[in-house]
Amino acid sequence: MFNEVVYFHTSLNHPSIAAVVEVVMTAGKRDGGSQHLSCGFGIIPLFHGGSEVTDPATEDRALKLYHGTPRALLHPRFQNPVEKNKYMTVMEKSHLQYALKSHQPLEAIFHLLPENLLISGMRTVPGLLPAHGDTGDCLQKPRLMKTVTCSLEGLFIQLYPSLEEFEEELLELLNSDRLLQALSGSARSEAADMRSVRWAVWSPVVGTGDTDVVLPLRGGACRGPCQTLMYRTPPSSRQGKHVESGTVQFHVSSDSEEHLVTAAEILCKDKDESKQPPTPSLRVPTPWRVPVSPQGPRLSMSQLVASPQGTGQTLQQDGGITHLEADLGSPDAEPCASDQLRALPFTPLQLPMAAVGLQACSSHMSLSRAALARLHAAGFPDILDRNQEPVEISEPVELGNFNLRLEEADPLQGNEVVLQFLAFGSDAQGSVEGRQPRTVFLTFQFYRFPPVTTPRLQLVSTDGGLATGLAMPAQLLVRVNEDGTLTRPPGLQLKYMVDPAFLRPGEHRWFLRYLAEHSLQIDVWDGDSLLHVGSAAIKLEPLLRQGQTAVRTYHELEVATTEYEPDGTVMGREALRHGALRPLGVRVAVRGRLHLCLANVGHPCDETPEQLASHSRTVTAPDGTVTTPGGSWCSRNAPGGGRTAWARRLVDVDNELEAALRNRRPEQGWPKQRAWDLQVIDAYRDHIKGESIYQMLSQAITATRTVHAVLGTAEFFEFALKNPYGVQHTVTIEVDHPELSVILDPREWRHFKELTKSVTPVEEDMFHLRDDLKPQVYLRPGETVHIPFKYQTFSADPAVVAAQGPAGLGTGASENTHSLGKSGTKQAKLIQVSFQVSGGKPIALLRVKVEPQPHVVDQTFRFYHPELTFLKKTIRLPPWHTLPGIPVGVPGGQPEMFVRCSDPDIICETKSLGPGEPQDIFLKVAGGPSPQIKKFFVAIYTDTWLAAPVQIWQFYLHSLQRLDVACTAGQLTRLSLLLRGTAAPRRVQAFTSHPQELEVDPKGAFLLPANGIQDLYIGVRPRQAGSKFIYLNLVDVESHQLVSSWLLCLSCRQPLISKAFEISLPAGGGKGCNKRITYTNPYPSPRFYFLCTNRPDLLQFKEDSFEVAGGEVYTIGLRFAPSQTVGEEEILVHINDHEDKNEETFCVKVLYQ
Repeated sequence: MFNEVVYFHTSLNHPSIAAVVEVVMTAGKRDGGSQHLSCGFGIIPLFHGGSEVTDPATEDRALKLYHGTPRALLHPRFQNPVEKNKYMTVMEKSHLQYALKSHQPLEAIFHLLPENLLISGMRTVPGLLPAHGDTGDCLQKPRLMKTVTCSLEGLFIQLYPSLEEFEEELLELLNSDRLLQALSGSARSEAADMRSVRWAVWSPVVGTGDTDVVLPLRGGACRGPCQTLMYRTPPSSRQGKHVESGTVQFHVSSDSEEHLVTAAEILCKDKDESKQPPTPSLRVPTPWRVPVSPQGPRLSMSQLVASPQGTGQTLQQDGGITHLEADLGSPDAEPCASDQLRALPFTPLQLPMAAVGLQACSSHMSLSRAALARLHAAGFPDILDRNQEPVEISEPVELGNFNLRLEEADPLQGNEVVLQFLAFGSDAQGSVEGRQPRTVFLTFQFYRFPPVTTPRLQLVSTDGGLATGLAMPAQLLVRVNEDGTLTRPPGLQLKYMVDPAFLRPGEHRWFLRYLAEHSLQIDVWDGDSLLHVGSAAIKLEPLLRQGQTAVRTYHELEVATTEYEPDGTVMGREALRHGALRPLGVRVAVRGRLHLCLANVGHPCDETPEQLASHSRTVTAPDGTVTTPGGSWCSRNAPGGGRTAWARRLVDVDNELEAALRNRRPEQGWPKQRAWDLQVIDAYRDHIKGESIYQMLSQAITATRTVHAVLGTAEFFEFALKNPYGVQHTVTIEVDHPELSVILDPREWRHFKELTKSVTPVEEDMFHLRDDLKPQVYLRPGETVHIPFKYQTFSADPAVVAAQGPAGLGTGASENTHSLGKSGTKQAKLIQVSFQVSGGKPIALLRVKVEPQPHVVDQTFRFYHPELTFLKKTIRLPPWHTLPGIPVGVPGGQPEMFVRCSDPDIICETKSLGPGEPQDIFLKVAGGPSPQIKKFFVAIYTDTWLAAPVQIWQFYLHSLQRLDVACTAGQLTRLSLLLRGTAAPRRVQAFTSHPQELEVDPKGAFLLPANGIQDLYIGVRPRQAGSKFIYLNLVDVESHQLVSSWLLCLSCRQPLISKAFEISLPAGGGKGCNKRITYTNPYPSPRFYFLCTNRPDLLQFKEDSFEVAGGEVYTIGLRFAPSQTVGEEEILVHINDHEDKNEETFCVKVLYQ
């Protein structure tokens, strides 16, 4: 039986084109040789009436065989069609089974296969990688090898003995050939071909760097690569044979980091990596020299086309051809056996960005008695313990000195975590650069509770304030009602109930580790402009009570905004140099200070068996007892205490039957109605009898498992599958959801059993995969085996993905108390697993109930990007030993990190720069239309099987309308934006992140008509030269919703400085200094001028504008403010005309000593 697939491609599409198949038998001779005998041939028509393949069906068809040899088709008396030819006889009771169909994946490798060449997929094709799996057919799903770029320079061709003599001899040969053809009366034969006159053979050896190559040119009776004959010089040449046709020389250069990958290397690499876990990684084999065969090249693809004898001949030539090499046998694996595979460094396209988290240290403060008095006088509500007594603010303790055993031995296992937000104070520098907010709201997520967006909080000033240090006096946070009134008392208090009764097995210990190692990140937003004010982070370790009944601490947090430098592109070989890459700098600017209290009140916990989840990792199949809808059939007085149930009317059990009786009852007497009801009930019973019996039988073999799914964390369990029959069966496992899968790899199975401390056995090669990739397991009569399952989802729950912040204010924090027992129950989904024997008969069913749970967020990134464009970012991963949750004592040094993204449409992968180098995360995200906010999560792993992430990062991508502005520092540039109305009229107002540098007109609120168009005029006056981003929001002032958002990309150049001054001032306070400079009007007419500076915090003018006559001198009064630090500052004084165009700029260098 010859069962093999052969492939070919052709550009011929005529109906008369056919494929001729000959059956050849190999017979042995007495001398030990072999003889080929023809057993007949057949004709397969390829096309019919056009360019379509004949009947591209996949079923087999019979091919009639004819006596004789295919050379009969070349006989002059042969007639078409074949059926009319009397010289061809059909072989009786003989035929050939075949199937003919098109193969679209072959189009990608047409350049590697010449036309009309039959090639088997079992053979090695140069340029293709070997096939995956056991099929060995590399043409079924062809995969191209990596290409290598070489540069040829200085190409020089030398023809013997000179170019003039070569052309003269060539013309003589052409003329004699023409005369010979004219005398014979025949057309030009293949003996002369004008397409090429010389050819050479070169085998590139990649990895040698820059090389000079000299090759001899060939020609004559020996066929070239194009299967044509070339002219050559007469044999009476005076030179040796090696230069009788001339030489070609050139300089070749290639990137030393690039190299060819041969099929032998890939086969050996697959064998080596079959013992490793199937985790994707960048592994490229080390380059090795391709040996040049002394016998010359083997038969190439193009030579196979024109070779008359066919198959295995080797042309004896002096050079070697490694490209398109057609030794279609097995490759030599010897070079691969001696070389080690090494990882080449990743070539980044962008400079990596440092994953810098907010500093969450030194926030725990010791309050003075005066501060405590002001805090008490402000009227904040007290935090009460379980005895309804106020919890006093404790003194600060040194972080990192907690005792985990003390927490676990605490009799008060219940934790009531209280977050009490008190006040917010804007930083002095932040108030100068940006707009000071009047209202704020906060967004954050504590542990795995749902994310919280607080209501708007009004900033109310008080005498004295609560702030310390350099911050401005803090303003109290007072909740704003929907009608605009304020709620008393001040402050916002949120409670989180963490009861072990609602936690998963072992989660209480994990919650304690979360408090000890993690930080809570809080985002502060402007409640009016919906602009991001900044973020604050606080260590949660003070919430550990360490045996106390309740704790309460006071904290003052820096609210800072993180600004990343513009992306830079890595050029040339600089990216490949060891240790050359450094992460981008991150500018962190403090915008204010947030005052809050943390408290943890202990409560006793009564754990009941009904509330606790099962600790077993094994799901046992039911015993087959059928439970009827009416209850069990045991006696009410049964000694076993079995369940009992009273009989119930059918109409009370089945709503469908009740509706049928009510709708179809005729208006007759009671006896007839009774008979009619009985008829309807009998008909209904017959209708649902089959379905009811099937449901009861299915219920008898159905087991249920509840899984509390967390993003990125694999939930492992085993199902005890028993063969209830007395004969062996092969059971097929069918799962109707891709997130639940059977663990097929015994290494992965063993890894999860070690994590979960399971004691059931692990079997090697337990499963067999069908063609449809459904696993099968063999069961002996009455045998029970454990089937390992893994549920893992990388898709975030829709309730969790809901974006926080500027999209609009909700009522997420209207309920001040949150509990874990209430989350995740409404979004539960059911997954059905069926264990079927032959014929699709189920022997067991498994229902997996998935309850999604919120996950912990370790770090948050926010990016503002132009709409409908791709965001490409490279983020440098921090050192692995600094990640919370990392296992201690990892063998082998620094582990490899892996990443997965919650959004399948986002490209997220980790790159390694080589041994000892840090790892980077590469992100490619498609932005949506403005003002859309895309939120996604990235899970970071250090174990190969991705069991549980060590950190989860959340990313926000704010899509903004982009506007590029080219301007000059200190000079006003005017622009206009086009506003488009929505379906309803709105009262809107424009807000900007830098009101000192960007002016809008109209300034206040205005009406944006429905579906209308209106202009918004803006004026940009940047203070410093360089690139800068300014954000502009259009907000509905009534509903506090974001209507539109813009990203202004400023490219600001420095003005021409006409004069420079230098003064020295004392640092560390003082009264400042007054100075004067003069300005001369260069125009003959009076002019009006305006003054501005790039540092209004250090320099003030006596007059912001002045008028001076033509040619006159005006004295400008300057007031320099004192500085607290020692250093040097360059202050620019811009003198602008009446149109706010820059006339002159003075530079004053101030030395603070």
